[in-house]
Amino acid sequence: LFVDSQIVKWNVEAAIKSFKGGKEAQAVVDRIDVHYQPGHGFTSMGETKESDGRYFNSDNKFSKDRFLPVGPLHCETAQLIDISGDKMKLVHDHSVLSEPHDSIIVRRDIIKTRQIYDMDEFPNAVKDPAESGVFRNGKKVTVKLTSQAPAFSMREFKLKNGDEVTLILTNHDKVEDLTHGFAMPKYDINFIV
Repeated sequence: LFVDSQIVKWNVEAAIKSFKGGKEAQAVVDRIDVHYQPGHGFTSMGETKESDGRYFNSDNKFSKDRFLPVGPLHCETAQLIDISGDKMKLVHDHSVLSEPHDSIIVRRDIIKTRQIYDMDEFPNAVKDPAESGVFRNGKKVTVKLTSQAPAFSMREFKLKNGDEVTLILTNHDKVEDLTHGFAMPKYDINFIV
């Protein structure tokens, strides 16, 4: 319920009876307040054949006053609700990027993470820092470099105005969760490897 800032649990059979004129049918099972105006909602395993009806994630809009302003885009709120019983329970309340539009809730046992990737699985990977360089084919230029915190295999490289540039950057760090950032501020490019 967007205007009421609530998530409402319904009994579908009772709602159908009520719609057909059944006076005793109680369609609404429970209500829970959210902050504020739920715009998008997602159930646990809801995008799979194994939808389990355990949790609902409410991505809320217009909740910008709940967190410190940290820039031109202020955080919104998402709230995780246990919907498995007759009474719903708020179990987690957290900030999300502005204007949330999509979430997915999956069971932990089906997530198969890897801590370190095998470079052989990536055909464009720069496997050796010695392979680094600027490779030109007319106006098409490929820049290959590696990173290993805190350094890059090339401190700088030069290109010509009008070049079409492909940048291949491979992180050689072997430590779990050690990322390396790369930015070209004048071109509004910023990413993590």
